[in-house]
Amino acid sequence: MDLYAEEPPKRAEIYTYEAPWPIYGMNWSVRSDKKFRVAIGSFIEEFRNKVEIVQLNDETGKFVADPKLSFNHPYPTTKIMFIPDKDGQKPDLMATTGDYLRIWQICEDRVQLKSALNNNKNSEFCAPLTSFDWNELEPKRLGTSSIDTTCTIWDIEREIVDTQLIAHDKEVYDIAWGGVGVFASVAADGSVRVFDLRDKEHSTIIYESPQPDTPLLRLGWNKQDPRYMATILMDASKVVILDIRYPTLPVAELQRHQASVNAIAWAPHSSCHICTAGDDSQALIWDLSTMSQPVDGGLDPILAYTAGAEINQLQWSSTQPDWVAIAFSNKLQILRV
Repeated sequence: MDLYAEEPPKRAEIYTYEAPWPIYGMNWSVRSDKKFRVAIGSFIEEFRNKVEIVQLNDETGKFVADPKLSFNHPYPTTKIMFIPDKDGQKPDLMATTGDYLRIWQICEDRVQLKSALNNNKNSEFCAPLTSFDWNELEPKRLGTSSIDTTCTIWDIEREIVDTQLIAHDKEVYDIAWGGVGVFASVAADGSVRVFDLRDKEHSTIIYESPQPDTPLLRLGWNKQDPRYMATILMDASKVVILDIRYPTLPVAELQRHQASVNAIAWAPHSSCHICTAGDDSQALIWDLSTMSQPVDGGLDPILAYTAGAEINQLQWSSTQPDWVAIAFSNKLQILRV
């Protein structure tokens, strides 16, 4: 009799999936019963694009794409998200943006389009949507950002516009929720603005690019500590960390990338960790707990990973905080951190 039961096989540190096309949109499933499920969207410069749902097979350690859960998508997806429903109480939904906001229902043997939402009431043409964020605290609410300078808050259950506001003077590139009725956006006008849906007439400018009219491309709001946000400037190798209590002046600038930063993701389980990735093929994880003390020469990352090409997408798993996903060229990789 063997007293020493076999150790369970240790998980690899990295798993890779090769898609049949370059990947741009990518995100983790949030449901705790669908671990290691990731959706990826193609980046093909034509109308017809694709979305695939891939799942890591525990026994083989390989990602498997279910052909029944792959579907066509008009234009590349600018963002993909699964409904923020950890307990799996709600229908298994996924949203994508591109020309429209689309809500998809994931069934056992297919993915079907539930709604295609156009934020332009007066025309069937829709100004392209650059990004969106799903409200974790109120999942019927979803906010989109558009090149037509607006942010639109949708009630996706009733399939109606809840609120639409002109958020910036130029194209809006990203949007993030900071609470039930509070969201922020970044735009080509180089500003980060915070909006409260109880007072739609006013917004607060938290930060403006030091170089006039340098667009801000991405925005990450720290879910564990909503005082903090992160943003990236176009063609810049630094990440700007903001404390909304002290507008205009960054509390930190992360400056160890060697080329433009493309993506940022706060840790879902820790208020002081953030991951950044960019054109230097690096994914870096930073510990910002020392942010309050000035560090000579700036902070260094605590972990670095080098991918096989420029990383254009990065997502941290909210249900499995040990895992970060990155996308570069036609590869999806998940990394244990």
